[in-house]
Amino acid sequence: MISRILALVACCLGLGAGAEEFSGLARLDVATSAITDRGRSVVVALKLSQGVPYRAFTLDDPRRLILDFREVDWGDMAPRELDRSERVSNVRVGGFRPGWSRMVIDLEGPFVMQTTALNVSAEDGSADLEVVLRQAMPEDFAAASGAPDLPGWDLPKDGTPATTTPRHSGEGPLRLVLDPGHGGIDPGAEKGGVVEKDLMLSFARELKEALIRAGGFEVVMTRDDDRFVSLERRVALAHQLGGDLMISLHADSVTEGQATGVTAYLLSESASDKASAALAERHDRGDILSGVDLRGTDDVVADILIDLARQETQPRARLLSEALILGIGEYDVPINSRPIRSAGFSVLKSPDIPSVLLELGFLSSPRDLENLKDADWRRDLAQGIVKGLQAWSIADAAAAELVRQ
Repeated sequence: MISRILALVACCLGLGAGAEEFSGLARLDVATSAITDRGRSVVVALKLSQGVPYRAFTLDDPRRLILDFREVDWGDMAPRELDRSERVSNVRVGGFRPGWSRMVIDLEGPFVMQTTALNVSAEDGSADLEVVLRQAMPEDFAAASGAPDLPGWDLPKDGTPATTTPRHSGEGPLRLVLDPGHGGIDPGAEKGGVVEKDLMLSFARELKEALIRAGGFEVVMTRDDDRFVSLERRVALAHQLGGDLMISLHADSVTEGQATGVTAYLLSESASDKASAALAERHDRGDILSGVDLRGTDDVVADILIDLARQETQPRARLLSEALILGIGEYDVPINSRPIRSAGFSVLKSPDIPSVLLELGFLSSPRDLENLKDADWRRDLAQGIVKGLQAWSIADAAAAELVRQ
């Protein structure tokens, strides 16, 4: 029995003469789909409107089953509607990467894949996917788990440049990489009907427009729709897009203590405080829970960032954070009592691109939540960021001239 199954199934098989009628995304029939227990096994049975290529694998720590499809429209379904198993703790669905959708099923114990099959109807092109998982020993589950070896699966097609990004000299527009946090299968924080991934994408678009109107900026985004982008890919995209600087946008929610107001975060091996450490851990955990396999990855900070970024990029990033806070403050936008903090955020680990993570507020704060929902307030926030970036651009170009001299 194969312990790890990579299934890429051609959806054109067996569709018959009516194949030309089927186009667009496959849809999930929730009424005839379910995750159930069968004896000591877990059975995932999904009814799709048409056959699609897919792959299935398990990941450890935490234990979960990953199903990737090209491509399924989940609609407005509540994923937990599918869960009728006592051995499954949670189900999540959403966009994962361009052209692919993902389902993540959290397992209560070690269950390895026993069989997987996609049967396509010759009559109407609909498809039944069944994945059967059997109970196993923890060590067997760990040995069988891991993402299929598909090099470059979540990196830009052409890879990332081997050379470092040249420092902006002040001539020509400044290229800003805007990074709306979360997306797709990773919703981020949720409060009062507000979802962080949607709010950050909307604000990123508003900020992009404000920057273009101001002039002097080129703005590119790590995502421009509701799709998942891994932290590694966000950093790689910043390089591929030739970014002069990068701002990652978030509006988190805290479960312990209180946090309010705009806060700028810099990268550091050690967090400036416990709250920042917890926040960075939650951001990185979003990748894990969305089905990203982090086993065997190198610590980017240890080898590259300490030698390069702390010598030049980190002081530039600190100046960027200070300029942003000052610019935002001029528009009477509430700012955190400790507005500049640091922690080990993976999205900030580019060695040669000054990067800052901006928490625009916290959804756990009633005041921040109402502000973030207010279009006029967001417009003031965007103008404050524009002013901060303009000031930083002038100061950074002047510093670059001094370095050249």
